[in-house]
Order: sequence, then C-alpha cells, then structure tokens
Amino acid sequence: EEMTGKQIQIIKALEGAPLEKLWELKEHRAKRSLNQNSYYWVLLAKVAEKTSISRNRCHNEMLASYGQDEYVDDRLVYVTIPDNEKAENEAMEAETYHLRPTSNVMDGNDGMLYRVWVMLRGSHTYNTAEMRRLLEGIIDEAKQLGIETLPEAELEAMYAQADEMLQHK
Repeated sequence: EEMTGKQIQIIKALEGAPLEKLWELKEHRAKRSLNQNSYYWVLLAKVAEKTSISRNRCHNEMLASYGQDEYVDDRLVYVTIPDNEKAENEAMEAETYHLRPTSNVMDGNDGMLYRVWVMLRGSHTYNTAEMRRLLEGIIDEAKQLGIETLPEAELEAMYAQADEMLQHK
C-alpha cells in the first residue's frame, strides 16, 4: 500500500529522533476488568453503609485485608506515623494513599511512639487476578453482613469475561 503525503511527512519528522522519544517501553500488565471494578465499588458502598463507615475507610480496610503491597526496587515500602487514634483515623480515611498497620511500634527521637505501616498499591493498578482477590474479599464481607451479592454463576461469568479480555490483548 502506498503512503500518503502526511505519512511521509511524519516519518521525515521522526528521522534521527532518539528511540525513547518515539516509543515508551514498559512491562505489559493485564488490566482489571471494568465489570469487576464497577461491582467492587457497588458492594463497597453497601458494606460502608451497613457498617456505618465512610467509603474511604471501607476501601482502605478492604485493601488492607485483600490488597497488594507496594514495592520499590523489590523492597516493601514502609511508613511510620504517630501511634495514636488521630493519626490512625487520618490514615484509614485517606483517599490518595493506602496503608496497612503492622504490630511494630518504635520510639521516635521526639519521645513519641510511632507505628510502622505498610504502603499498599491503589486498586487502579491491579491486574485482573489481583482485582479478583479484592472483589472476592468484598463479596465475602458483604455476605457476612447479609448483603445480597450476584449469584455464583454471574460472578463466574464476570471472571471468565476478564480472563477472556486477557487472552485478546
């Protein structure tokens, strides 16, 4: 097929440009299914309402129980925050970061106690398998609270659709 004048202009403009300016190379990650994500947020709202907590707190609790830890250079990311109720509430209500408390408490140079927390990845970074684990967790929580969930057959169909999306990418 013959190239158009516009295509030739684009190719000429790119001549001599370093490759990193032409393409971004990164590891392929299978994205989560939007159906899984949508259903997660529907159930999360119901669980938050039933337990009388905010959506942010509920989401952070789900991530702490069923989510994925954050790693940098193959090392787990930790943060320390004051070991008091105010700091814990702030962390559990956060929307822009997600933390899971550990049992490790240490003395600070200022005489205060600090709890070590593990940083968690946001669910928007999850692949379909990671999202499935989070979704299965919220489904279990919802069932324990008497919240109606999708029938098992519909859940399996949603998971199969997510798996099928993987194979076509």
